[in-house]
Amino acid sequence: MKISIIGTGYVGLVSGVCLAAKGHKVICVDKKTDIVTRINNKEATIYEPGLDPILKQVVSNGNLTAVDNLRYAVMCSDVSIIAVGTPFGNGKIDLSYIIGCANEIGQILRDKNSYHVVCVKSTVAPTTTDTVVKSILETASGKSIGQFGLAMNPEFLREGKAVEDFMSPDRIVIGAYDDRSFNVINKIYKSKFKAPIIRVNLRTAEMIKYTSNALLASLISYSNEIASICEETGGIDVKEVLESVTLDKRFNPKKGAKLVNPEMIKYLRAGCGFGGSCFPKDVKALISFSESKGYTPDLLHATIDINETQPLRLVRRLEASLGSLQDKKIAVLGLAFKPDTDDMRESPSLIIIKELLLKKAKVFAADPIAIENANKALASDASELSFCADYKQALQDADAAVLVTSWPEFASISRDEFVDLMKNPVILDGRRVYDKSIMEEAGINYIGVGLEDVREVMCNE
Repeated sequence: MKISIIGTGYVGLVSGVCLAAKGHKVICVDKKTDIVTRINNKEATIYEPGLDPILKQVVSNGNLTAVDNLRYAVMCSDVSIIAVGTPFGNGKIDLSYIIGCANEIGQILRDKNSYHVVCVKSTVAPTTTDTVVKSILETASGKSIGQFGLAMNPEFLREGKAVEDFMSPDRIVIGAYDDRSFNVINKIYKSKFKAPIIRVNLRTAEMIKYTSNALLASLISYSNEIASICEETGGIDVKEVLESVTLDKRFNPKKGAKLVNPEMIKYLRAGCGFGGSCFPKDVKALISFSESKGYTPDLLHATIDINETQPLRLVRRLEASLGSLQDKKIAVLGLAFKPDTDDMRESPSLIIIKELLLKKAKVFAADPIAIENANKALASDASELSFCADYKQALQDADAAVLVTSWPEFASISRDEFVDLMKNPVILDGRRVYDKSIMEEAGINYIGVGLEDVREVMCNE
């Protein structure tokens, strides 16, 4: 099929490249000519493992091109997929990009004689597609729904695994206004993907996306709340607690003699909290939407509150160990919100670093690929902040190290390296990747999320 994708950010580019790899003819649209040029030069404009080789292939074979001319893209395609950003700000989701895009597409459809389906892939609150987008398209085109199609096709892509998730999806959700709209979008996927295709109405498709992310985010905050209880009690390791809980067959059934170990249980792990482009934004947007309908979602409020205080809790524990943090050199290992991405949006590292700087610490932060984006995000706090591409530079003569992102190169740092590089090393393991006993055998003061030494608790009492 001929598909135009409006927006070449994370979702738009991955979707375009993967659909082109499945044999569709894809036109990616972006108003920024430098991005268009880079894509046509086979250069990925985002960091995502596995994306580069597929992009090179589909541009070379002509299945994907990029343009800055929306009219050309819509007129030359059967389906337009809207994949523009929907940021959250001022207490609500910002639909300005969606509104602008729908208006432009509608004006183009006024001059197009053939049937065309507009499909929203951007994450939007329920009622957005069937009210806001539909109304704009009808007004701008001078046509009634039915003369053009309307669909909502949410994405379920994990950063760092997006190509894998798109090419081998768990499910494909198609919200459709009518049969004809569904049949067109269904044709994109039916013969090319091995996954159940779920047909729902437009509002249900929108809600499925929000519900999925809100559930996973809630699991993370739940794990961190349990971790805090363990820390305050003493003598309990949250890692052992959650690992035992997830052996319950209702979480982790057996297939034959082996446990399935479903991906979901990975979200029942304590750590620094969640970040990225989806979870924080989507949970806040669902809260805002719910309250606009007169309902206060207390559980979702708690999910966000716990997540925002978790990084601060880590800094307080570090301060309790070191005393004053003023003039202390603190190594922050990891800036991106998770491994295999350079995404700094809502990363726990931002809260941790700002709090450390507020307490007059000298911060040396290391990350394999996110330094450029971190520098932009923290530019106003840069006086006592240094970025290091090499973790050894960050650890050299440091008073403490905080593991924020579990990059493999950080997770594999040996106890000997910590001892040799740092002063009287204190390690705050924000991802529980190090072995406490091995670290303590080397004389390292080890602090783990969800783990408090009984003697420290007794002293505090």
